[in-house]
Parts: sequence; C-alpha cells; structure tokens
Amino acid sequence: MAEKNTTSRGVGAPLAADYVTLWQAVDPVKQIGYCPALARLPSGRLVAVLLVFDQRDEAEHEWLVKAYTSDDGGATWTHRKDLPMVDGFPFVAGSSVYIIGGRDDLQIARSDDAGETWTDLIPLQTGKLWYSFPGSTVTTRGRIYMIRECRTEPIRHGFPVWILAPVLMSASVEDDLTRPESWTYSNVLAFGDVLKQYGRPNLIGVPFYEPGRHSTEGVHRSMAKIGWGEANLVQIADPDHIWHDPSGRTFHMFLRCNTGRSNLAAMAKAVEEEDGSLHVDLQKAPSGQPILYVPFPGAHIGFIIVHDAETGLHWLLSSQATDSMRRIDRLHPKHYGMPANERRRIALYFSKNCMDWCFAGIVAANDEVHGSHYHGGAVIDGDDLVILMRTADENAVNAHNSNLITFHRIERFRELAY
Repeated sequence: MAEKNTTSRGVGAPLAADYVTLWQAVDPVKQIGYCPALARLPSGRLVAVLLVFDQRDEAEHEWLVKAYTSDDGGATWTHRKDLPMVDGFPFVAGSSVYIIGGRDDLQIARSDDAGETWTDLIPLQTGKLWYSFPGSTVTTRGRIYMIRECRTEPIRHGFPVWILAPVLMSASVEDDLTRPESWTYSNVLAFGDVLKQYGRPNLIGVPFYEPGRHSTEGVHRSMAKIGWGEANLVQIADPDHIWHDPSGRTFHMFLRCNTGRSNLAAMAKAVEEEDGSLHVDLQKAPSGQPILYVPFPGAHIGFIIVHDAETGLHWLLSSQATDSMRRIDRLHPKHYGMPANERRRIALYFSKNCMDWCFAGIVAANDEVHGSHYHGGAVIDGDDLVILMRTADENAVNAHNSNLITFHRIERFRELAY
C-alpha cells in the first residue's frame, strides 16, 4: 500500500516522498534489503528485483533475489520468483526478459512470458569471483552492453573496492542470452591495476583519511583502501561532445568511488574493436592526461544514471552529502561509517554530457540519523521517472541496513530540466 514519509523535509518539497512498500523486513536485525532494480517491458509492465540477506534460523537461503511484476504502474506488485543468487539485475533483450547476477559464478535466468515464470539459474561464467551491482545497460546496433564486476582476489565479504574490476559484456539481443557462448567479455582491469599502470592519485587529497580504523569514545569507524565499484554504463550520443564516437563503439563507465571524500566518481572507457573484442582502460583528456577521478554528485555512495532518448539528457539519482567535513569525534553515535557516508537524502540531477550536473530536486529524505533513502534502480515510464530504492525507517538497525525497499514516482520529470 502507498505510504507517506512524514519525516521528509529539506530544501523545497521532495519530488517523490510518497511511496509503495515493495518489501519489508520481518526482522530488521537479521534481514537487510539490498540492490533494488527495475526494468520496463514494451507492454508497460514493470519488473522489479531486490536482494534479501537473511540470517534468521528459518531462512532457507542466506542470500535470495526476489522478482516481482506490476501492471498498474507500481501501485501493486505480484511476487513471481525467488532465485538463490546475489545482486540480480533485470533487463530486456529481444522478446525475453532476463535476471543476471552472481556472487561467485555469474548466473542468469530467462522469462519468455513477460516475467510471470522464470527458468532456474543457468551458469554463464565460472572461475571468476563476481560482484554484480545492478547498474545500467546500453543497447545499440542490435547488441546489448552491460557491466558486471569481478573480484581479482578471493575476498568474498564486504565491499573490497581495491580489487574490483568492471567487466564490459556484450551480446546480440536476438541470441539466447542464457547460453555462455552468446556473450563477449572485456579484459579485467582492477583498481589496483590502474594504480600500477598510471601511478597513485596526486594533489587531490586521496585518500582523504588514512585507511584503517578510526575509533572515538567506543564507536568504531573504518576507512577502506581507495577503490572503485558499482559501475554505470553510458554512451555519449551528442556529436558535439569531445568524447563522442560516431562509430558507436565507445562506452564510458562511471563508478562509485571510495576515497573518504564526497562527490568524486571514478571513470573508465571501454572500446569495442572491429573484431568484436572489448577493451577497458582509462579515458584521456584532450591534453593526453589519463582521467581517473571526476567531480560527480553523490558518487561516494551508489548511484544510477538513466538516459532519456527523447531529450538526450542523462538523469542521475544519488545521495546528497550535507556535512562531510564534520570531525570524526563529533559525529552522532548513530551516524553510519565515516563523515561522508550520508544516506538520508536521495537527489535528482540532469546533464547533457555526464560531467556537468544540474540539480533538479530532492527525491526523498529522512531526518533521522539512522534513517535513509539511497541506492536505487530507475526507469522512464512514459512522462514519469520511477525509482526503486533502499529505505531505512525508525525500525532499522542503521542507515545502511535497509529494512524496506520502496517504490517512488516522479511525475513529469522532464519538466524539471532548465
């Protein structure tokens, strides 16, 4: 049922404070909702997935992806399938809809009846340790492109950003994408490989804090090593853009960036060669200098980029930082993590070029220190932008451990551009 977040305030009225609860933890201590993602079918049906981490004694699986469909614009949802996988991502290719993901092996399921029934999980790749944030796709020239990430060292827990490698995948939309031979994969370029090849960051204050534990008055906070992850894939379509490729074979990745500072993203480029092979490396500026970090609102937390073909604009949903320079010893005891780790407000921006972002408004907000609205999947639904996001209310353990997955709608979102 639709609910109203009565704690929302901020600058101006939130664009989508009202929401529909898709999933709610029975036990907020032992259950966490992760990785919400959406796909819109040509019929208008919405397909939603989310990941549940469940440590209750009665839980059959510790990690489970749940799939739903809606035929009324997200007002009501029908549960369709549970898949024992991690980080499921729904996407449409040809006449089928798929869910891809995986924690160790990369796996995929297919539906040929618009998400009502699904195959069991089918392995696509084994031997790599995959970390598959939902992300985004690009479809062009009859092919679909997406990023899955793999870990270059056997670290299976946490968010080991220094060993994550964004791998570009490509397949024909007419193929059966459950067949491993349908896919082409790029090289594996981990964050550590970038530092070895190009050198450590200079003169930008990264890392902002020394990696390790920062404890004050019995509250333990940690700064991980610098790194990247949770990539979004875009293609520059504007012929006036300096990075536009008229052949349509160049793609850009914008990644969540762990530096200890707010509003920095990592960036990489992927090129498809004439023989179909894919290669990931850093983008170079017109001066010839390689680019790793770019200013980017909210890129210290997960974000999503949606391209609007009607206007040519890119729309960004990301966390808004309001006080990332607060001293660690002055943080509220319930503040989750380091100072920049704010998850209370999710904001909307738009851009012509993925580099210069204009603020459009606050989507949803929570005034509680341990409450949050953040991370999310989004798709364009006619004149509206619809969003599935992680939410923590007063019953949550902290701002990170989402006890709700909520669906929001921004009506006539294009009118927010100026």
